[in-house]
Amino acid sequence: MPLPFLTADRAFDEAADDAALPFDDRDIWRRPYRPGPFRVGAAALLLLLASFVLVAAVIISFADSLAAAALCAGLAVAVIVSALRLLRMGTWVSAHGLRRVAFLTTQTVPWAQVVTVRTTQQPVRWLGLPRTVQGQALVLVRRDQGGGQPPLLTDRNADFLARHEAFNRAADSIEVWADEYRRTA
Repeated sequence: MPLPFLTADRAFDEAADDAALPFDDRDIWRRPYRPGPFRVGAAALLLLLASFVLVAAVIISFADSLAAAALCAGLAVAVIVSALRLLRMGTWVSAHGLRRVAFLTTQTVPWAQVVTVRTTQQPVRWLGLPRTVQGQALVLVRRDQGGGQPPLLTDRNADFLARHEAFNRAADSIEVWADEYRRTA
C-alpha cells in the first residue's frame, strides 16, 4: 500500500515525465532538495544538547534558583533556534526569485536580476570550513553585481558531501527554475 503523504517526492511522482517544474503552487518558497545527512545530524546533536540543558534548567529550578534556571532555559532556546536555522539553510526558489539562506542572513534575488545560474568546476569550501578543495559549484550571476558572490550550492557542503547525484539533481532543478522564470521576468 503506497503512502504518498510520507514521501517528499510525491510532487515529482504525480507529475508528467517531461514536466520541468511539477509543483502546483509556484509562489511558495521551496528548497528543491532534501537537507543532507551532515546537516540533519548536526541539528539532531544540537537538539540533544538542548534537551540536556532543559533538564538542567528544571533541576536548577527545583533547587530554588529561578534566575539560573531562566538562564539555562534561555540557553536551551538559543540552541533550539540555532538547530532550526541550521536546518533552514540552503537555496530556496519560487516564482518570485531565488533565496539564499545562510545561518545569520537571508538574501533574495528577483528573477529579473538573474543573468544566469550555472554549474562550474572551481575550488569550493569543504563543509563551510576555510579549507578548499576542487569541486562543483552552482553559481549565480546577477545583473547588478559581477563576480565575488559565494556559490548557491557546492558538492562539498553539508547537504551534498558524498551525494554527487543529489547535487546534480538539485543544481539541474535550480537551473530549470532560473531558465523558466528569467524568460517570464
